[in-house]
Amino acid sequence: MLKEFKAFAMRGNVMDLAVGVILGTAFGKIVSSLVADIIMPIVGLLIGGINFTRLSFTFGKAVVKYGVFIQTVVDFVIIAFSIFLFIKLFNKVYIREKKEEEVPPSLTKEEELLTEIRDLLKSNRQ
Repeated sequence: MLKEFKAFAMRGNVMDLAVGVILGTAFGKIVSSLVADIIMPIVGLLIGGINFTRLSFTFGKAVVKYGVFIQTVVDFVIIAFSIFLFIKLFNKVYIREKKEEEVPPSLTKEEELLTEIRDLLKSNRQ
């Protein structure tokens, strides 16, 4: 059973998934800091310093903190947009690199001569 578990845990897909989760968690922390420490203070200034988290109302003995929900939705939208921009930038760079790789290398003089000889031999056969 231990050998089976080791084989399962060391498979390529599981290791790739583990790396993805770790990087995703770290990236999530970066984006959360970007939103909380940079973007939200600017948004707060633009909307007059309103802090949504303090908005609430009392319903009987229960306190409904609808401001926290609004703040969470705003955070989600900003985080989703930030990730969208990052992925868009990543794809743009990746596609550019891929196109550069697809450009066929120019032939050397020797390769050009060999290609001409090949083509002549093919034409003589026909």
